[in-house]
Amino acid sequence: MNIVKKIGFGLLLVSVGFGFYKLAELYSPGSYPNAETYDIRVSEEKIINSINKFKDVNPKFVPPVSFNLQDGRFNANDHWYDVYFYYPESKEIIHVWTRPNGSGLTTVGFVSINQGDHLGNWKDINRDFSSSENSMQKAKFEKLILDPIKQIIDVK
Repeated sequence: MNIVKKIGFGLLLVSVGFGFYKLAELYSPGSYPNAETYDIRVSEEKIINSINKFKDVNPKFVPPVSFNLQDGRFNANDHWYDVYFYYPESKEIIHVWTRPNGSGLTTVGFVSINQGDHLGNWKDINRDFSSSENSMQKAKFEKLILDPIKQIIDVK
């Protein structure tokens, strides 16, 4: 009987451990939990090419070299392709990522905004702004950056 109790206790511990693991997975926010996401029905490669064309045609939206921000993946295993834009009038840097999301679908995530002439003042969209300012920032991003990129995709 003693061996049966030990086996039962062991199975109970494994079951409880697995339950906690699944519970943590359920509530895990991920790397960019506040990002505003947009699904676009084209490959990530086409979106990246369109972003590059947008920056070529609109160089004012390219962050100054002094910020040393480069678009791309940090390593081969990185899930996100990071992209940075610049609003020269308000001196804001916009952090965006792209990620493939199934066959022919790519998610673009609007992550955060750095305000001012120096890095280090990042604010997450959907978290660090008031409701009205958050809505204004998303509308500004969509009008000045996302919609023109979508137009470039449609033209190709």
